[in-house]
Amino acid sequence: MSALARVKTYLDLVKFEHTVFALPFAYAGMLLASMHQFGTGWPGLATVFWVTVAMASARTAAMGANRVIDRLIDARNPRTAGREVPAGKVSPGQAWALVAVSLVVLVVSAWQLNPLCLMLLPLAVVFLIGYPYTKRFTWLCHVWLGVTDGAAAAGGWIAVTGEFHPVAWALWAVVIFWMVGLDVIYATMDYRFDLANGIKSIPARFGIPRALRIAAVSHALTFALLVLVGVLAGASPWYFLAALVMGGILLYEHRIVNPDDLARVNVAFFDANMWLALTMLAGVVVDVVWRTLTT
Repeated sequence: MSALARVKTYLDLVKFEHTVFALPFAYAGMLLASMHQFGTGWPGLATVFWVTVAMASARTAAMGANRVIDRLIDARNPRTAGREVPAGKVSPGQAWALVAVSLVVLVVSAWQLNPLCLMLLPLAVVFLIGYPYTKRFTWLCHVWLGVTDGAAAAGGWIAVTGEFHPVAWALWAVVIFWMVGLDVIYATMDYRFDLANGIKSIPARFGIPRALRIAAVSHALTFALLVLVGVLAGASPWYFLAALVMGGILLYEHRIVNPDDLARVNVAFFDANMWLALTMLAGVVVDVVWRTLTT
């Protein structure tokens, strides 16, 4: 296998394109924190760089661990049997090596940011590596995932200020409920497999119709929390316009998925949420630029 093909295999292993979910929220937290701390939306090139490296390494470690820990489950599931580890494209040892290297890079990144980032790192690693195990024990595994990904948004704030703040907590909550909703929708694809194999999930526990209602409630809370973030941050109308667009995207997501037609789950999971995350970042960028220039 050529070096280029090997790189592509590892990118596929960790679903690198899904970085677009959490990274925009980390940047949003970073920009809002900079506006709060310095009165300008620009936190400095070094902070942007190390936040980016921290996010990429954390997500690579989490996905690499997920894939190798779940390899035997994935091998039994027709939908996931072709993933890189169960298919033999990447060995478990190679996947663990990628996780180890990513964690080293994550430690360096946290050290370069500030003491609180470094102090919180061990807890973050527990959540990053622990997620695959939760589906073996509790249907609340989606919440664990939400807390893990939500830490990225709060982490963006902490990277700039070195402390927690109500906006950071609200951003964390936004991502928790957003991820719970989207992960529940995604889990409907494995409903029958999960039931047959004892895998815990909200669809497996409550059935698909109730699971989709739970996802809808979770996304309604997401929208309410998006508004709360704007209020707490003293955002301009541009942010609230973006929040309305995000609310529309969430509504669209639930309009195209229903218990009798799950054919568009992947559209709801990836495309809609990709645009939601990018809208969040665009809204915050315009907001902080506007406030920087007008205050």
